[in-house]
Amino acid sequence: MDWQNTFHWIYIAGMAIGALYFASLGSNPRGVPKFEYFIATFIPIWSGLAYLTMVLPHGELEQGKLEVAGQIAHFARYADWIVTTPLLLIALSWTAMHYLSHKDWTLIFSLMASQIIVVLSGLIADLSVVPWVRYFWFTVGVVAFLIVLWGIWNPLRAKTRSQGPELSEFYDRLTTFFTATWVLYPIVWILGPSGFGVFNQTVDTFLFCLIPFFSKVVFSFLDLNGLRSLGGRGAETGAEQFTSRTLQFLGIVTDLWKPQRPALRRRW
Repeated sequence: MDWQNTFHWIYIAGMAIGALYFASLGSNPRGVPKFEYFIATFIPIWSGLAYLTMVLPHGELEQGKLEVAGQIAHFARYADWIVTTPLLLIALSWTAMHYLSHKDWTLIFSLMASQIIVVLSGLIADLSVVPWVRYFWFTVGVVAFLIVLWGIWNPLRAKTRSQGPELSEFYDRLTTFFTATWVLYPIVWILGPSGFGVFNQTVDTFLFCLIPFFSKVVFSFLDLNGLRSLGGRGAETGAEQFTSRTLQFLGIVTDLWKPQRPALRRRW
């Protein structure tokens, strides 16, 4: 059994389900800009199509993959990430500026540009034959990634502080989830076949299907349903109740390092 193809097909199915769900959710926006539903829907569509190139029948040219220095470089993943990860940063940024009439596009584009450097550095590293050059570009990508993390936890997070405690708490907990999933990418990359080779290509494929599913579909699920329930807009749906419980758990993690402040009444 070809486990790698199986994992890819399951991932593609998950992206399709996610896209259909977000598209249907947008039919009743509940105060959330339709632009955010469009982004949430487009991300799994693009990601699913990128992964589809790795499972469709091919001739002499291996679709979505390239062998470099005896290892397989999945450039279809980078074609996915170069589009979807900046879009995810837009979604997170719009959440941070939810009640602001004028979005800080300079900050948003700065985060997106830094993330593009992260993805391109990873691609160059994967295509590098000389080991030290490979690790050099990986390090460049990690530095750019740390800049992205600084941006979402400092200037972007500061935007939420003027928009009320409910949005601020929601952003902190959503960003905890966002960070937890995103930091796994460089860890899996460096431990997998592209780096130290701690685990094989099958495990690498499984992880690079599992992590993106959480960082894309599950993140957008939490983001949209959390925004829909802000301000107590009507009775919560089952999805919004699940989001509230998940955010409560994430709040425990966030509160471990966050300075203590008076208790606030909140939905999660």
